[in-house]
Amino acid sequence: MTGIVNLLDKIDSVMYYPILIIVMAVAGIYFTVLTKGVQIRLFKESVRLLMEPPEDASNVSSLQAMLVSTASRVGTGNIVGVSTAICLGGPGACFWMWLMCIVGASSAFIESTLAQIYKRRNSDGECYGGPAYYIERALHAPWLAALFCIFLIATYAVGFNLLCSYNLQSTFAAYSFYNPRITPAIVGAILAVLTGYCLLGGGKRIVKLTSVIVPVMGVSYVVISLLVILAHIRLIPAMFVMIFKDAFDFKAIFGGVAGSCMVYGIKRGLYSNEAGVGSAPNASASARVSHPAKQGLVQTLSVYIDTLLLCTATALMCLASGVERSEAVSGAPYVQNAISTVFGKVGPVFITLAMILFAFTTLLGNLFYVDNALIFLNGKKEPSKGFMHVFHLICAIIVFLGAVIPMNAAWAMADITMGGMTLINLPACMLLGKVAIDTLKDYEEQKSQGKNPVFKGTDIGIEVHELDYWK
Repeated sequence: MTGIVNLLDKIDSVMYYPILIIVMAVAGIYFTVLTKGVQIRLFKESVRLLMEPPEDASNVSSLQAMLVSTASRVGTGNIVGVSTAICLGGPGACFWMWLMCIVGASSAFIESTLAQIYKRRNSDGECYGGPAYYIERALHAPWLAALFCIFLIATYAVGFNLLCSYNLQSTFAAYSFYNPRITPAIVGAILAVLTGYCLLGGGKRIVKLTSVIVPVMGVSYVVISLLVILAHIRLIPAMFVMIFKDAFDFKAIFGGVAGSCMVYGIKRGLYSNEAGVGSAPNASASARVSHPAKQGLVQTLSVYIDTLLLCTATALMCLASGVERSEAVSGAPYVQNAISTVFGKVGPVFITLAMILFAFTTLLGNLFYVDNALIFLNGKKEPSKGFMHVFHLICAIIVFLGAVIPMNAAWAMADITMGGMTLINLPACMLLGKVAIDTLKDYEEQKSQGKNPVFKGTDIGIEVHELDYWK
C-alpha cells in the first residue's frame, strides 16, 4: 500500500505542477479577457437570473440545476480540503483559492453555456448534456468524449466518493469512542447503505433533496463560522497580514513548489469549486432556459458560493481562532479545534453534523453526474435497470472502502482523476470558446433592446446538424 500511495503522490505532483496550473491559468485568463470579465461585470444579472422560473413548472429551473452542481461543489472539501491546504501549504493557500475562484468563474461560464448550447432532449422532454456532448458534436471527436466520460466516472464514482467517505469518518476521531480499527468501517457501512437507498429514487429525487438541504446546510455553517470569527475579532488584522505575506513569499514557494501554499491552494480550490473540471455542465444542461448564456451566468454564482463564501468561512474561522496548525491536525481535527475555542464540546459535534450533510449531498450530486456519463457511453440510452442496480451496488462498496483507506491515497486518487477531466475539458472549451462568447454577445444585444433573450443557434453561425434542442 505504501508503494501505491507513493506512486499516486508522484503522479499527482507532476499533473498539477506544472501541467494543470499552466492550463488552468491560461484558460481562466483567456476567458476573462475575451468575455470582458463576465463573472464580475454581469454579477448582478446572474443573481437576477437565479430566481427566474422555468417556462413549465415541471421542468428543472436554473436554481435547481445550480443547486445540483452546488451540491457536488459544496461538500467535505469546504471543511477538510481547506483545512488540509492551510495545514500542509500554509495560510497563503487562502489567497490562491480566492484568485483561482475569480479567474476560474469565467471557465465555469464558458463550460455551462456550451453545455446548454449542445444539450439534447429525451423522449420525456427532459434536457441532458455536458462536456461529452459538446466535444462530440462541436469538435467531432467521439473518442475524446468517451474518454472524458470514463474520467468523469472514475472521478465521481471512485475518486471523489472515496475521499468524501474518508473525510466524513475522520471527523469522528475527535470523540473518545473512536477506534481506528473499527469506527471507520462502521461509519463507511452506514453511509454506504444510506447512499444506496437514495440512489433508487433516480435523478429527480436528487434534484428535490439537494434543493432543500444545500441552502440550510450552507447558511448554518457560515453563521457558525462568523460567530467564531467575531469571537476572535482582534486577531483578524494579523490574520490577513499572515495570509498575504505567506501568499507572496515566492522564495518559499519556489523552494518547494509541490508542497507550497500556491499549489495546495490551487489543488484544493479546484477540488472544492470544480470550475473548468467539466462536472457542473452536466447539471447545467438539464435547466430549461430561453438562452444558454442565462445558465452560464447562474453557474458563476455556484463557484462564488463554494469558494468565496464557504471555503473562506472555514479558512478565516481556523486562522482567526489561533489554534495550532500542523500536519498532525490537517483535515477535520483542525476545524474542530478551531470551533471548540468558542463552542467547547458542542463545536466538534456541529462539524460532524455538517460533514454528514455535506458528505451526503456530495455523494448524491456526484452520482447524478455519473448517470449522465453512463447514458452517453451506452449510445445515448439509459442503461438497463439490472446494470444500474449492479453499478449502484459497486458505488456503495466504494463509499465503504473510502472510509478505511489511508488519507494520502484518498486525496491522490481524487486529484488525479479530477485532473484528467480538467485536461480534456478546458482545452475543448478553449477550442469552442468563440461559440460561447458569441452566445454571450447575442444575449447582451437582446438585453440592450429590452427583450427577454431567446436563443437561435443559426443566429451565431452554428450549423443546424450540430444542434438538437435549439434547432
